[in-house]
Amino acid sequence: MKKNSKGAFPKHSFWLKKQGKNFLKPKEVAIQFCIFIRHKTKLMIQVQVQNESTYELPSYATVSSAGVDLKAVLEAPLVLNPLERKVIGTGLKIALPEGFEAQVRPRSGLAAKHGVSVLNAPGTIDADYRGEIGVILVNLSNDPFTIEPGERIAQLVLARYDQIEWRPTTSLSETNRGSGGFGSTGK
Repeated sequence: MKKNSKGAFPKHSFWLKKQGKNFLKPKEVAIQFCIFIRHKTKLMIQVQVQNESTYELPSYATVSSAGVDLKAVLEAPLVLNPLERKVIGTGLKIALPEGFEAQVRPRSGLAAKHGVSVLNAPGTIDADYRGEIGVILVNLSNDPFTIEPGERIAQLVLARYDQIEWRPTTSLSETNRGSGGFGSTGK
């Protein structure tokens, strides 16, 4: 198959045969397959948002980031004492499409460096919730931690979900594991 004037294969080059002839060599097939997959990961889901804070909307730090950082909306610095938990507002309200949830997750830097985490991680924001996104932060360290206004306190990750349709039964299929749980497969 010939490349176009820009040196790229035609848009639909994943069609490998036409009239019984192979148009792409195996190496070219692999390259085109990778490009096709990469293109598919760029799908963006539109989410309605109300930003009642003075900060910019959360954005992705890198092109491959899974989540956006949520910022603390505070009038003044707030001290979180050891083993203390508080709900910190973000100033954001969202309307998710049906079939999606937003997960509030800890930031690894806060957890590793300061022992501060999201208590109910991941926190779920349902598609029909319209209130302000709050983050339940907990200080698991032995030292007080000060949260500054505008500080990045958590990540927000969009996730698809399906709902359960229960099928009542009197027995379940057998497995090697059976009812073993809570460390039954090892440490």
